[in-house]
Amino acid sequence: MKNLLKFLPVAAIVALTGLLSLRAADAPKKPITVGFAQTGAESAWRTANTKSLKDEAAQRGINLKFSDGQSKQENQLAAVRSFIAQRVDAIVIAPIVETGWEPVLADAKKAKIPVVIMDRKVKVADDSLFTAFIGSDFYEEGRMAVEWLAKNAGGRVNIVELQGEPGSAAANDRKKAFADGLAKHPEFKMLDSQTGNFRRAEGKTVMEALLKKHGKNIQILYAHNDDMALGAIQAIEEAGLKPGKDILIVTIDAIKEAVQAVAAGKINCTVECNPLFGPKIYDTVEKILKGETVPKFSSNKDELFDSTNATAAVPTRQY
Repeated sequence: MKNLLKFLPVAAIVALTGLLSLRAADAPKKPITVGFAQTGAESAWRTANTKSLKDEAAQRGINLKFSDGQSKQENQLAAVRSFIAQRVDAIVIAPIVETGWEPVLADAKKAKIPVVIMDRKVKVADDSLFTAFIGSDFYEEGRMAVEWLAKNAGGRVNIVELQGEPGSAAANDRKKAFADGLAKHPEFKMLDSQTGNFRRAEGKTVMEALLKKHGKNIQILYAHNDDMALGAIQAIEEAGLKPGKDILIVTIDAIKEAVQAVAAGKINCTVECNPLFGPKIYDTVEKILKGETVPKFSSNKDELFDSTNATAAVPTRQY
């Protein structure tokens, strides 16, 4: 090219340069490739979360490499290592548990691949190992649940708790927030607390055991997610009791089925945890890849649904 330019007049050089620029501008852009390490499909919330990211990726022409962790961190770690080896443009992780991420995040940073943590936080000594966190404020959700209970318990005091997946940020924060809230209301008593792993079937099984153990002493159920609460409702009804009346039920996620249960009087309160992260995730990824600065931490604002607003909300629920 340099030798050719020596023999061309200035006007021709300008025209040739412009032509090359136009061709470069007209050339199709290579689609962004994003690796997404999902926790699994343990709940209706998680299914809606996966669908949001897949649908939005398809709409934007993003090449999404999806991995279902099947509720095992080792599967997620292997997926992230695979994404790094494939030289994806960015990685999104919905971490099953908070700890154990430093080595693989360090590998991604060394490879200069930005990582966005979604939904659940990670505990690392160096926050520079990931570029951004986008999620919900699990502690605030638990705080909202216990504050609603304090105002609406109607003299009920004996509580059982269905915890989420042990070690997950959602379970840790929702449990801590509820415990901190109860400390301000000494009239309440925690009878028992067992994990149901965020799964409906386990929620039913654990609630059956709790009913056998504590019987009619149970006056309140606090569940870390709607799927466990809906499973527990089956156990409560099979025991001849009325959910929402004999046992007050407070839960988190606000999936459509749970909001419908609130409207029907079987759940008393559900605090929202919006799973539709797709647009916000890819907006953030695209900004990062353009070299723009994005917030290190951002959280969605969630609502609370009870008898005052559930019926009106049902038709507009997207998940």
